[in-house]
Amino acid sequence: MSHKVIHSDSAPAAIGPYAQAVSVGPLTFLSGQIPLDPATGSIVGEGDPAAQTDQVMRNLRGVLEAAGHPVTDLVKTTIYLADMEHFSSVNQAYEAALSGHRPARATVEVARLPRDVLVEIDGIAVRAG
Repeated sequence: MSHKVIHSDSAPAAIGPYAQAVSVGPLTFLSGQIPLDPATGSIVGEGDPAAQTDQVMRNLRGVLEAAGHPVTDLVKTTIYLADMEHFSSVNQAYEAALSGHRPARATVEVARLPRDVLVEIDGIAVRAG
């Protein structure tokens, strides 16, 4: 089965040798998004985990839409936190961005994230049907 590389101008360009997402059949695998403004490449919400999560979710939504998925096709996410103390504020922003949709999820604390941001989120979407 062949795959399709997904690109969206509504999300930051990849900062390494990878795609924003790859679709294979009904599945789309979304690379981790960090809180970068797609137009400027600058970090949004410096020091504010909720604001960073808002931007990450906007970026993920942009990639999902480019792949032809509504947010409700998102079935699995992983949240990477620079500090587990941010769990509550990140969780609130994440929940608000999904408007009641609840994919499966893991949340882990990591030693460091690209550009020293506070949060990164990746995901898997499945086309309904």
